[in-house]
Amino acid sequence: MRQLTVPTLALAAAAQAALAQTAPADDPNREQTVTITTGTRTAKAVDKIPGAITVVGKEEVAHTLAITEDATAVLARSVPGYAEASQAMSNTGENLRGRIALRLFDGVPQGSPLREGTRNATFTDMGVIGRIEVINGPSASEGIGAAGGIINYISRAPAKRGDEFQLVTRYTSQFEPDSAGWKVGFTYAHKEDKWDLIASISHVDRGMTYDANGRAIGLNTSGSVADSRANNIFLKGGWNLSDGERVQASFASFKITGKGNYILVDGDRATGVTNTSIRGRPLDGKTEINDFQQAQVSYDNGNVFGGQLSLNVYMADQAMRYPAEDGADRQDPLIKPLGTLVDQSEVRAKKQGLRSAWSKQDLGGVKGLELRTGVDLVRDEVDQRLALTDRLWVPPMIYKSVAPYAQFSYETGPLTLSGGLRREDGELHVDDYTTTYFRNRVFVQGGTLSYTATLPNVGAVLKLPAGWSAFASYGKGFTLPNVGIPLRNINYPGQSVAGILDLQAVIVKNKEIGASWKGKMGSFSTSYYDTKSDLGQSLSIDPVTNDFLLNRLPVRIKGLEMQGELNISRAWRATALYSRTLGKTVFTAGGPLDRQMGVLDVNPDKIGASATWKATPALDMTLGVTQLRSRDLNVGRSSEEHTKGYALWDFSANYDMGRHGKLTLGVENLADKFYILSWSQLPGFRNYWAGRGRVVSVSHTLTF
Repeated sequence: MRQLTVPTLALAAAAQAALAQTAPADDPNREQTVTITTGTRTAKAVDKIPGAITVVGKEEVAHTLAITEDATAVLARSVPGYAEASQAMSNTGENLRGRIALRLFDGVPQGSPLREGTRNATFTDMGVIGRIEVINGPSASEGIGAAGGIINYISRAPAKRGDEFQLVTRYTSQFEPDSAGWKVGFTYAHKEDKWDLIASISHVDRGMTYDANGRAIGLNTSGSVADSRANNIFLKGGWNLSDGERVQASFASFKITGKGNYILVDGDRATGVTNTSIRGRPLDGKTEINDFQQAQVSYDNGNVFGGQLSLNVYMADQAMRYPAEDGADRQDPLIKPLGTLVDQSEVRAKKQGLRSAWSKQDLGGVKGLELRTGVDLVRDEVDQRLALTDRLWVPPMIYKSVAPYAQFSYETGPLTLSGGLRREDGELHVDDYTTTYFRNRVFVQGGTLSYTATLPNVGAVLKLPAGWSAFASYGKGFTLPNVGIPLRNINYPGQSVAGILDLQAVIVKNKEIGASWKGKMGSFSTSYYDTKSDLGQSLSIDPVTNDFLLNRLPVRIKGLEMQGELNISRAWRATALYSRTLGKTVFTAGGPLDRQMGVLDVNPDKIGASATWKATPALDMTLGVTQLRSRDLNVGRSSEEHTKGYALWDFSANYDMGRHGKLTLGVENLADKFYILSWSQLPGFRNYWAGRGRVVSVSHTLTF
C-alpha cells in the first residue's frame, strides 16, 4: 500500500477545494456551528482550535435517524476517520483513526477502558441528541481513554420560550416475517429567562433483521439490537441564578434488552453461507442488556476572580450483560459436568468524577491571551463476572486519578497559538484473586500500579486570504489498555498484577497538519496525521479459541482525511468525505514496523457523498452513499488479510404538513445490496455476519 505524503495532501486539497461543509450565511434554515466545548470546557470557536474537529449538527443527526436508530451510524456516515458501524449492540471494530475513542454523553464517560466491553456506543435514545462533537486524534483533555479521539454526544436543549411538546412515532420493516419495529417518543421542553427544562421518554421495539437475500441475520455473539426492546428516560433542568451564573442538573436512564426469541446458527465460510437465526429460546440464561444510568450537576459563574468558572460533578452506573454460552471457558466440574454448564459474561462499571475549569480572557492585561485551567478527579471501578454462577472472571479494578491541567492560547492578528500541559497522576488497584477453572484456577497476587504522565500539546492556526486557514499541532494522549483481558487470561502460577507487562499505559504521540476553506459556496477541510505509541495495543484472533488477543507492541498509524460541502443553489446541496488510514505494527517484539494492521484495528479506505434537494419549502430529499474499499494486507506473510469492499446507498425525504406534523421516509441500503461486514470477513468466534438488507422506515413528528 502506498504511504501518504505531504505532497499527496496538497494535491488532494487543491483538487477538492470546491467542496464545502458550511451553508451560505444568507440561508436562515441552515445550522451555523461556530463553537465547541469538548476538549476546551468553555466555548471555543472551531476555527481557532489547531486540530481536525467534526461537529455533527442536528440536521445530520436527524437525517441518520430517518434511516436507522443505530447510535453509531451517524458517525460512520459523517466522520471521515470513523470505522464501519457494527449494526449491533456491540461496537466491536468501531474505532476512530485506528484507535479506541473516548465516548461521552454530556461529558460523562460511557464504559471504561479498564475493561473495554465494546458496548459503550449504545447508551441513549438518539432522539435526545442535539449534536455530536468529535475531536479527531489522541487527546488528554477529557481524561483517559481517548487514544483515538473524543466523541461527545450532547443532549438537546429547549429551543424557544414557553412550552413545547413533541410526539415522535416510527414504524420500520424489511417486509419479512417478524422484521417490523416501532418507536414512540415524547419530549416536553420549557424555557424562561430564569429556568429551562427538557424531559424525554421513549420506547423502541425492534424486530428481526434480514440480509438482502431475505435470510435472517445471525444474532451477534456480543449482543444484538435486533429482536430487542429499549426504554429511555432523560431529564435536564437549568436555573439562571443571576447574570452569568447558572446551575444545571440532568439524569439519564437507558436500558436495551434482548427479547430472546431467536438463537444463532453458525454459517460456513467455506461455502459462503453466513450465520443466521432461527426461532427458539437461547441457552438457559438471561437475555443480554445494556443498562446505563448517569446523573450530574454543573455550576457556571462568569465572574469568579475575573474569569469563567465551571464545575461538574457526575456519577454513572453501567451494566453490560452478554449472551449465554456453553463454551470451554464457561465450564467448571465443581458446578456441573464438563460440557453442560451455561453461563453469561457481565461487565459492571461504576464511576464518579469532578471536572473543573476556570478561564480568563486577556490574562494579565495582555489582549488576546487566554488561560484555561482546572483539575479533574475520577474514580472508576470495573469488574467482569460470570453472572449465572456469580463467579469472578475479571477482578474488581479501581482506578483513581487526579489530573491538573493548564492551557494557554494567544491570538495576534491572523495567528492563534496554543499550548498546555495535563498531568495524569493515577493509581490502579487490584486485589488478590483466583482465575477460573478454564485458566487452571491459579492464584494471582494483587497490587497497586501507578500511572503518571505529563502530556503536552502545542499548536498554531493561521488565517489566510480568500477564506483559507491552516493549522499544525503536536500532542500526547493517554489511556489504559484493556486491562481485563490479560488479567482474565493468566493461566500459570506465580503471577502478580505488578509483573504483567500488558498493564502498562498507552501513550500516543500525534502530529497533524491541516487546511480548511470557507466561503459563500461552502467550505472544505483536510488533514494529515501521524500517530505513534511505543507500547500500543492492537487486536488479533487466537487461532485455537477464536477469541480476541491483546497485543502490546509498537504501533504507528498515518492517515489522510477530507470532507466538505458544496452549496450549489438554495435548492441543492452536496457533501463528500474521504479517509485513508494506514497502520503498522511489528511481527515480533523488537522487529521493524512492517506488519500492516488489519480490519480489527484500521478501517479500509472510505468514501462518502450525499445530495440534498429542497424541492419545495415543505419537501426535501437526500440521497447518500458510503463506500468501503477492498483491501489486501500482509500478502504472502503471516496475518495475511483480504477484505472486500461495498457501497451502500440510502435515501430520506421529509414533508412538512404544518400543524399536522412532519412525515419522514427513510430507506437504508436502498439498492438492497448483499454484503458481509468488513470486520466479520476476518475469521473469529462465530462472527460470519451479513449486513442488513433494505430497511424502510416511516416516522411522524408532531410538535405543538
